[in-house]
Amino acid sequence: MYTCLIFDIDGTLINTEQAVLGSLQKMLKASYNREMDLDALAFALGIPGAASLRQLGIEDVEHANKRWNDLMRDYRQTIHVFDGIGELLAELREYPVLKGVVTSKTSQEYLDDFVPFGLVRDLPFALCADDTNRHKPHPEPLLTFLEISGARPDSTIYIGDTVYDYECARDAGVDFGLALWGCRQPELIPAKYKFEHPKEILTLMNRP
Repeated sequence: MYTCLIFDIDGTLINTEQAVLGSLQKMLKASYNREMDLDALAFALGIPGAASLRQLGIEDVEHANKRWNDLMRDYRQTIHVFDGIGELLAELREYPVLKGVVTSKTSQEYLDDFVPFGLVRDLPFALCADDTNRHKPHPEPLLTFLEISGARPDSTIYIGDTVYDYECARDAGVDFGLALWGCRQPELIPAKYKFEHPKEILTLMNRP
């Protein structure tokens, strides 16, 4: 039985794909006159914005990231909690399990994009991109979470939607569950469990 469940945010708890990629595409066109298909920008899902911008060859990362976040406000109405997440978190209150999030969002992005949905009461531990020096797929975010929370890696599972999440979990020595409802290429991502719907995560509570 797992005593600690850690969730990714984007693509796992809330659907931000249209907002993240649409605003990035808009920023690149407006600020750098670069036109890119959304599929070509999909690599940006699951890693910090600054890392994505560096991969795009942008030098003034701080300015570009601010502009990107500003433009995301235009897409705020497209962000929503995935079906079944609220019910899952409510049911997990019945189990003696520690819960939290490890995300590539900065603390400010966490406050702006995630907190308003009211899920934080059920996810008391949160580790953001600016809480560690290295980021997913490096294991440091999960290892730091384990240190802060006191959770044991052998009874912890990380649930996410990208290969970055899988690699982070693998190298931190914790099990990984793939959230298929937010995953773009499930056939390419190894996982101990692959969940079609959030309610399936409850089956972990009954496993030895």
